[in-house]
Amino acid sequence: MEINLVEFNTDIGKTKPENFVHAETACPFCDVKHLTGIIETEGDIIFLRNKYNVIGGADQFVLIEGRECSTDMPDYPREKMRRVIRMGVRQWKNLLASGKYEEVLFFKNYGLMSGGTLRHPHMQLVGFPRLKSELLFDEAELSGIVIDERDGVQFNISNCPRVGFGELNVVCQSGGSLDRLADYLQVGVHWAMNHFSRKCTSYNIFFYRRGEKIFAKVMPRYATSPYFVGYNIHFLPNNVARIADEIRQLYSDALSAT
Repeated sequence: MEINLVEFNTDIGKTKPENFVHAETACPFCDVKHLTGIIETEGDIIFLRNKYNVIGGADQFVLIEGRECSTDMPDYPREKMRRVIRMGVRQWKNLLASGKYEEVLFFKNYGLMSGGTLRHPHMQLVGFPRLKSELLFDEAELSGIVIDERDGVQFNISNCPRVGFGELNVVCQSGGSLDRLADYLQVGVHWAMNHFSRKCTSYNIFFYRRGEKIFAKVMPRYATSPYFVGYNIHFLPNNVARIADEIRQLYSDALSAT
């Protein structure tokens, strides 16, 4: 079986701060004056090297989305959300263009079930000198029933999910609007955290690229199905068309806004 297998340094991993369960743990991203490895700032958005480089052979980076610890993407003003995505995509492209990495992963963990450790809203970028790009994703996982489509960007719900339930995708064609990408992501995250399930408190955003095309997947996180973990069986929910209609109705103003 062909897979990407990379080393994880458990010794470093044990030292990482965590404040989802241990809420009393101080947030290092709030203590801006003591941050190190800063590469670029834009207002209160900070791009820096990750202090806890747990992935062997890779370079890890963090994009701190702002100074507020208790907020997140659904709460951002539209322009703030757009600035975060524009800066994240710019840093992603800069790392790819550096020539140092065969692949750069760009993603967001939010909530205990997402694999995240810190409540403060942030995204991560990880540069791999060696990684088999063709094994990272299948474009079919990012296609589905179209919810909305404008400015060279499509918003859909997966009908070939990567894992299972409630997966929303944004597909930005070459030359498509990054601002529209940001708008769709904000709608997707708000839906995941407020309408997908009353029990959903976590999500991921995964970014992918193929040529000049950018893909992003909003994935609500919950206890992963044993069918998937044990046997690689993906579930296709029977309500994806209903969810597409629901999102169109709930977010009609946000989807049509310029």
